[in-house]
Amino acid sequence: MEFLQQSFSVKFDYKVYFTTNLFDRSNDTLSSFLKERMEEGTIQKVLFVLDQGVDEAHPGLKQGIRDYFETVDNIHLIPETLVVSGGEEAKNDESLLYQVIDAVNAHGIDRHSYLVAIGGGAVLDMVGYAAAISHRGVRHIRIPTTVLSQNDSGVGVKNGVNFYRKKNFLGTFAPPVAVFNDYHFLTTLSDLDWRSGMSEAVKVALIKDASFFDWIEHNATMLAARDMGAMKFLVKRCAALHLDHIAGKDPFETGSSRPLDFGHWSAHKLEALADFSIRHGEAVAIGIALDTVYSMLTNRLSEADARRILVVLQNLGFPLQHPLLKFEEGNSPLLDGLNEFREHLGGKLTIMLLIAIGTGEEVHEMNEKTIREASEWLENYAHQQTISL
Repeated sequence: MEFLQQSFSVKFDYKVYFTTNLFDRSNDTLSSFLKERMEEGTIQKVLFVLDQGVDEAHPGLKQGIRDYFETVDNIHLIPETLVVSGGEEAKNDESLLYQVIDAVNAHGIDRHSYLVAIGGGAVLDMVGYAAAISHRGVRHIRIPTTVLSQNDSGVGVKNGVNFYRKKNFLGTFAPPVAVFNDYHFLTTLSDLDWRSGMSEAVKVALIKDASFFDWIEHNATMLAARDMGAMKFLVKRCAALHLDHIAGKDPFETGSSRPLDFGHWSAHKLEALADFSIRHGEAVAIGIALDTVYSMLTNRLSEADARRILVVLQNLGFPLQHPLLKFEEGNSPLLDGLNEFREHLGGKLTIMLLIAIGTGEEVHEMNEKTIREASEWLENYAHQQTISL
């Protein structure tokens, strides 16, 4: 047998910045980054894509961006800012993806230019996917504007859109060239969106950092009350844990192990069953609760630790149950989420469960009867909490 073989690796390097009022003309965080990457003999363009919800909450932002770039030499700002629908619609409506690709083409955004997304995680995912498939990779900058995207999805290497009514069926692994977390954007979030992102912090603490979970537990009331100091700590610590994970042995998930998807197999299915009317963070909180109780019922996790976790989720303001999780005659469409999760992983089911707060354990099967028992246990627990109030 004759053959040729080659092997090579590609190094990725990007920074996550933390700042406030990124587009204030006195803030040189972004301009310094762009100046450091200047290339002689090239025309570097910058095209912004803006989440509609952010545009409405910050009506002066587009003009602020134009004013800011007057201070940045040798960078050509595309005057037209593309505004797209935010939330899960950004990933469900393929016409929005084509709008971004059309703008890249119309404005001549090449591989020396920048496609910048400002918005929540769904917009960042969609624009990142457009950047990855245009010219085989346009430089992409993320500016997350929600708690969820600043502490989780926005700092990672995944991009994608929903297809066939399945979460992230189309997507790529393509790191951004930089992420800029601007805390000012968090000040205009609704209480629902403020709360939603904290479930991902609970998730990463539960599987990686018991001391971080202790901190969340002790500061849950302040976080729920929108204390910005507490939120800044949560965002930065959570982002650091995610970056540490990405630097591990399988950042592009070539295997079936996805520890950061604790609680997600049911969350993804719940979102789809609810026609994406439920926030991702809310679905993840419910998924965490379900898998926590499952871990307890299979004698992996103590009941005391399980109840601590549920109390923290409640103190942060999350519901622990949803009508779509209920089993009718022993069956639930939720169980289809296991097969879809297995398919998304490449054929081998790998689920993260808990053996202690801060320590996870991967398993390759889940018992459907026990899942039903976990759902019923949660329903009874929530009912008892309601009575006690």
